[in-house]
Amino acid sequence: MLPLFFEMNRINYQNELEKTLTVVKDAVKKPQLLLHSCCAPCSSYVLEYLAAYFEITVLYYNPNIFPQEEYFFRRAEQERFIKELCEKRGFAQEIHFMPVDYRSEEFYTQIKGLESEPEGGARCFKCYELRLREAAQAAQEIGADYFTTTLSISPLKSAEKLNEIGSKLSAEFDIPYLYSDFKKKDGYARSVELSKEFNMYRQNYCGCVYSLRKEDRT
Repeated sequence: MLPLFFEMNRINYQNELEKTLTVVKDAVKKPQLLLHSCCAPCSSYVLEYLAAYFEITVLYYNPNIFPQEEYFFRRAEQERFIKELCEKRGFAQEIHFMPVDYRSEEFYTQIKGLESEPEGGARCFKCYELRLREAAQAAQEIGADYFTTTLSISPLKSAEKLNEIGSKLSAEFDIPYLYSDFKKKDGYARSVELSKEFNMYRQNYCGCVYSLRKEDRT
């Protein structure tokens, strides 16, 4: 059980997101959002939700994924979903795709020494930061107004840690981080519905070789 003082001071990141959306919804021109996406299913609800408020560029950068064939399969699925979502929902002017080549060495360098850490621990946090840093850099390059990630939609990912890293990088790159906890308000459940609607591939492991080995043991 969490101590009372911790519960009282825990930030509700969904509320923080809604505060920002209240501000941007009345903008004359939609602000630009650089959205890092881990996969098409996780991006589904996030894109449906945020396209009303932002012009979105989806960055597909996930050097943690193993093997290489899986990376390109998930990347193609992401691109297919964006295209079909835009056609069905009329988002053609609001969602763009920015794919990145497979650079797995960047992941292995980032997590060196943490190979034996359990899932959801220090190794995963290093992986979060690697991908969010790339998102911040890409946001800076294209002149985006905000950056964020789809990762918080997963019940297995720490929204607190993701937003903590995002806040740190926001200060470093001088670009606002869009705080979020996309699993809130039934976001994860909606992503499952959308995955079925668009006949999406839903992987059974997070992506890296360590999560694959864990899945093989269960």
